[in-house]
Formats: sequence, structure tokens, C-alpha cells
Amino acid sequence: MPPSSSSPSRVPVEERLFSLVLALLATETGLTKNEILSTVQGYRQRFVTHGDNSSLERQFERDKDDIRELGVPLETVESPGDSGNNQLLRYRIPKGAYDLPADVTFSPQEITLLGLAATVWKEGSLSGESRRALMKLRSLGVEANDPIVGYAPRLRARDSAFDPLSQALERNAIVQFPYLKPGESASRTRTVAPLALVQHQGRWHLQGIDQDAHGSRTFLLSRMVGPVKVTARTFEPEGSDFAAKALADLESIWQANVATIEVTAGTDAATRLGKRYGDAVPTKGDGESFELTVNYSDVNILADQLASFGPEVLVLAPDALRDAVRDRLVATAAAHERNDRG
Repeated sequence: MPPSSSSPSRVPVEERLFSLVLALLATETGLTKNEILSTVQGYRQRFVTHGDNSSLERQFERDKDDIRELGVPLETVESPGDSGNNQLLRYRIPKGAYDLPADVTFSPQEITLLGLAATVWKEGSLSGESRRALMKLRSLGVEANDPIVGYAPRLRARDSAFDPLSQALERNAIVQFPYLKPGESASRTRTVAPLALVQHQGRWHLQGIDQDAHGSRTFLLSRMVGPVKVTARTFEPEGSDFAAKALADLESIWQANVATIEVTAGTDAATRLGKRYGDAVPTKGDGESFELTVNYSDVNILADQLASFGPEVLVLAPDALRDAVRDRLVATAAAHERNDRG
């Protein structure tokens, strides 16, 4: 039977993210969650007025994590006089924080090449509605004075794992998934009774009872390297407030682990780390570099991030993090040497 003509059409995830960024850039005061879900391309098609939009809200929470991880400085602003009311929180992207540094300029040839590249990506990925949104921005003079830097959103393993895990939580069903731990060359199938899905510091975690280890474990969704299988086996959870407990445990680990890094001023590392660790306070300033005190919950995740900046970042402490970053840089150098010899 063909689908009803009134059923909402599916909007590609990259288009939804792009539309969300455009909407949040276009407003100085920000948008509430309800305004976003009811008006922004990719959400509004499935928004139900005065109805249940819980799945749409969960999608918005995941999308916020995605664009923040891409380096987009999404801010949350509380309503004046109504602090703590999550329904009145406003979301925005301060335009000045998303502009290119003032000292970055392009030659006419470079601008032409960037324009061609943006056109190729845009024409291949965006619908007519998004293209019309860009044309509207151009008609307001945005392109001439304030170029919008495009990006190509990427999907992570978490995106495919979240929905089946959510379904399993609703049914109290046991799940299985391949999980790759840091330092291991092959994944191992985990069988877990899921208790809670929680987001902490921009990353999603599954807290549950590992059926093989017979104990509570927390799993990063980004390390689930294959499909999540929802089994026919069910269980009865023992206890309550699993999400609150999982978040408390993660926060405790986060607060207990502190790293000190030296960052070269004016670099990509300085910009991105400054945005991600906005509460970190520079402890040293010599004009060329500064120190940041950074909390973390997983040494391998932080090592991956810091190693990607190469010489722009130097780990001062702890030793375990410094060694982990060095191992990654040595492995990268060795890989390049093998390629050069080949």
C-alpha cells in the first residue's frame, strides 16, 4: 500500500543540521526548543502541536552534540527572571564566535576555489528549501561581508546505536553489540541489560548490567562498532533513578581527572579547545602560548583529540595522558614513513 500523501517526508540528517545552524545564526536572541522543533527544516515536518514530541526532542539533543563536536559554538541562554525553566531556555550561535579570525584572508583565486567547492557540496547535498534559505541570506548582504563557512557533517556510530538502545530501554530488552575498547585490535560482543542512556560532556553513554561480567558497566556509544541487536529476552530492572546515578558517576570521574596542557596561541587548537573547555582558565600567558587546566573522563578520548592538533598542544600532566598522546603521534609518523617508502 503506498504511503499517505500527508505523511511527512524524511529530511537527510546533513540538511537538518545545516538548517539548524542557519536558524541559530540568524537570530541574536536565540530560539526556544519549541520554536526550533516547530519551524526548522527537518523537525517541523514531524512536529505535533500540543502532542507528544519526545522522540523529536531526543533527536534535537543528539543534533546539538553533533554540531558542537564540529566546533560550532552553540550557546544556551536562560530566560531573564525565570532561571532554571528548561522550557524557556533559548539556543543561539553567536555570530562573532563563528566568524573566521580577522587575520585570516584569502586571495581572489582562493575565494574562487572555496566558492566552487562549496557549490559542489551544496548542490549535491541540500534541498531546494535550504538553497532558498541561502539565497535569502545573500539577498540580505550576508555573503558580501560575512561569509558563512560550510561544513560536511559526519555520522558517528552513536547515531545508529541510539534508536535501537532507546527501543530496548522502553521494552526492558537485553541488547548485544560489538564493542571496541581502546588498545584492542578487535571488538568483542557485549550482552547488556540496558538501564539508562545519558549524555555527559557532549558524549552519549549506555549504563547497564553486563551479562557476562555480572556487573554494572558504562559503555560509550561511539565505541559500538556495529549494529545493536535488540533480543527477545527481557528483564526486570532492580532500582530506580538509573540515569541520575550514571550521570553522578560520570561527573565524579570527570572532576577527579585533571590534565594540564600548553597550547600555542592563535592556532586551531587554541580556538577549538577554548570553545570546548570554556570554563578552563588560562594559567600562563607569554603571548605565544598558554596553559589550560582540562577535566576529562576518558584518557583515550582526550589523547585522540589532543594528538590531532600535533605540535599545537603539549601535555604537561598527567604522565598517562602524555604517554598516550606520544604513542599516537609516533604511530602517525611511522605510518607516514611506511607510505613514503611504498
